[in-house]
Amino acid sequence: MRIATWNVNSIRTRMPNVLAWLETAKPDVLLMQEIKCETDAFPAMEFNAAGYNIHAFGQKAYNGVAIASLHKIDDVQENFPDSEKNEQARYLEATIKNVHFASIYVPNGNPLGSDKFSYKLDWLAQFRRRAERLLHDEKLVVFGGDFNVIFAELDVYDPKGWEEDALYCPQTRAAFRDILSLGYTEVFRAQHPDQRAYSFWDYQGGAWQQDKGLRLDHFIMSPEVVDRVRECYIDRAERGKDKASDHVPVVVDI
Repeated sequence: MRIATWNVNSIRTRMPNVLAWLETAKPDVLLMQEIKCETDAFPAMEFNAAGYNIHAFGQKAYNGVAIASLHKIDDVQENFPDSEKNEQARYLEATIKNVHFASIYVPNGNPLGSDKFSYKLDWLAQFRRRAERLLHDEKLVVFGGDFNVIFAELDVYDPKGWEEDALYCPQTRAAFRDILSLGYTEVFRAQHPDQRAYSFWDYQGGAWQQDKGLRLDHFIMSPEVVDRVRECYIDRAERGKDKASDHVPVVVDI
């Protein structure tokens, strides 16, 4: 099975890129973030025509997550079970071929010390509780998405310059470490312990041209799934395409 995660940064703007990538990469499951449209406005018909089942969980203009699958999508859960009704659309769970998937879009959290940062830490705490519950229930778990976490120096072009940012500050990294400590593995770094690699390049300041990137997009998996991983890679070529998202797909073959 090939699975991928991709912050598409507006699905309606990026639809030609996504359809072309699906045709060449042929993932069984694609987890998408930042679809930036309400659920009813998601272009499901285009995915269906390409052979994919789809479940989208969106909101107007911001956030939003979706799952596309060549296989049946079951047991859908929008947001955490204990979330408020009007919570932002950032978490979508489903079962596909006995594997429990979730598409994740963690809040950015900037600036430090603001309500946005408090919201990020609270969201990560809710996520940790959900991740712990799924392990307790002995699920095969795959979390993929834009975690808005720079976990290590190899994941950022200028570590010193990002120390006061909500993506890389000690509190954010500690929250991510707490999730991994439950027994999950961050797959790309496990496969490539010494490789400097990025999955995001800002549109501003020539970031792509100068390779000033960040690795924000991750897969974390339960032990039973990690044992089956054959390869994990970042498809950075997508960032150079016309009308590209500022993020690129991360792909895992299991």
